[in-house]
Amino acid sequence: MAGLVPDPATDILGIIDVQPTFMPGGELAVEGGDQVVPAINRLLGGPFAHAFATQDWHPAGHSSFASSHPGKKPFEVVQMPYGQQVLWPDHGIQGSPNAELHKDLAQARIELIVRKGFRREIDSYSAFFENDRRTTTGLHGWLQARGLRRLFLAGLATDYCVAYSAEDAARLGYQVFVIEDACRGIGLPAEGGTTIDLAKRNLAAAGVQFVTSAAFG
Repeated sequence: MAGLVPDPATDILGIIDVQPTFMPGGELAVEGGDQVVPAINRLLGGPFAHAFATQDWHPAGHSSFASSHPGKKPFEVVQMPYGQQVLWPDHGIQGSPNAELHKDLAQARIELIVRKGFRREIDSYSAFFENDRRTTTGLHGWLQARGLRRLFLAGLATDYCVAYSAEDAARLGYQVFVIEDACRGIGLPAEGGTTIDLAKRNLAAAGVQFVTSAAFG
C-alpha cells in the first residue's frame, strides 16, 4: 500500500510503550527495540499532526511479575482471576528512568499519554482495556470526543501491546494500521511459529492492515 495521506481531522498515530525498559539494556528487552525511535520520529515530524502514547507504569510487586510468584520464572504462564497471564521480569516500574518515554522520542505532537498496568492486581497490554477485558483506560472516549477514527500504531511489542491495542481498536470500530518497520516484537514460541506470527494472523483476521512507513511517501 502506498500513498497514504493521514487526515488531521480523523487520523492519529498511536505510539505504544516506547520506553527503555523494553529496549536493549532494559529489564524486558525487545531485540532491536531502540530502532523504533528514529522511525517513529520521522512519522511525528512528517505526516501525522496528532499522536498519543502509552506507557507501562507498574508498581513494585505487580502481580504480572515472576518475582511476585515464589518458584515461578519469567515467561511461565499462570492463571489469574481474569485468565491466563504470562509472568514477566520486573519492568516499567513507576518513577524509574526506564519507565519513562525514551528520551530521544520527539514528543511535541503527543497529545495524550495513557499509563497502563498501574493496578497491582491486573496487567494491561492494550491501550484500551486492561487484561480483564472490561476495565477501560479512557482512550476510546478521548478519541471519540475528537472525531478520530483511523489509527496507525507503532512501538513495542508487535505481538503483545501493539497487537492487543490494534485488535481492540478494530473491535471498537476504528480503521487500524500497524506500521511494521516502526514496531519490534518479542517472538515467544507459539502454535504455528512465534507469538509474532500468531499476532499477525489474528490481526489480519480482525481487519487490521499492515503497512510500512514508506506508504506515507
